[in-house]
Amino acid sequence: MKKLHNPFFQEEEFKCFACDPKNEHGLHMEFYEEEDFVVSKWDPPEYYQGYMNVLHGGIQATLQDEVASWVVYVKAFTAGVTVSMDIEYKKPVYVDQGSVTVKGRLIEVGRKIAVIRTQLFSSRDEIASEALVKYFVYPEKVAREKLLYPGRDAFYKNNI
Repeated sequence: MKKLHNPFFQEEEFKCFACDPKNEHGLHMEFYEEEDFVVSKWDPPEYYQGYMNVLHGGIQATLQDEVASWVVYVKAFTAGVTVSMDIEYKKPVYVDQGSVTVKGRLIEVGRKIAVIRTQLFSSRDEIASEALVKYFVYPEKVAREKLLYPGRDAFYKNNI
């Protein structure tokens, strides 16, 4: 498994709720590449619960949406924006039982749409929720100009 570098955190205006390590209210996600997958392990704090001791479904959706965006960066070689997310919640995720794992894999990429399958695994390695996420993707040149996409190689900076 290779750790992916976050090339955005050096940008002064970067304040991503999901992946900015400096956002005091954020999730502070980190990402790894494992074959065809982008993976993130994350330890849920108790203040992200919905029902007592259960991770809020919106946070689960956010974790999966963010992994999907990183799949677009490193597997589709561009950037984009979420068009839709069809999520299914299968089992509760308890905030007091340790880290969860989120995985995403590119299913298909067309001229305008990328389709990503994501799964969130509980600390017991059971699928707690999964989603089919569709991203509108920009041509790489446009992604570099408008979304500050740094190119695929920037995500491997520490691995070269």
